[in-house]
Amino acid sequence: MPRILGVDIPNNKKVPYSLSHFFGIGLHRAVLICEATGIDVHRRAFQLTEEDLGKIATYIENNYVIEGNLRREIQANIARFKEIGCYRGYRHARNLPCRGQRTRTNSRTRKGKKKTVANKKILRK
Repeated sequence: MPRILGVDIPNNKKVPYSLSHFFGIGLHRAVLICEATGIDVHRRAFQLTEEDLGKIATYIENNYVIEGNLRREIQANIARFKEIGCYRGYRHARNLPCRGQRTRTNSRTRKGKKKTVANKKILRK
């Protein structure tokens, strides 16, 4: 398995699909990286030379924020939202969806398992 910037990429896949294993690089960005470094998108990852791996690594390092740095940046943004008390920070703090989804019937992934609340009987006179 070729190793680029501390991440093992799959051998048997084409280069753009292998590069999409980085956190922060999707398929579109991976194709752009291949074009910028002059690597054929139809080559497999095991066919890359050390020179090609070096080109990819330097291009990614210089142009993109990926993996641990990106995760830290996202967490810092969420902490900032919570600190300033904006709506998105409020939703993150209470573990609720923050992009406008309905929560009355859905959002079980975010809210967790359903907690049933017992109803009181209504007395009729």
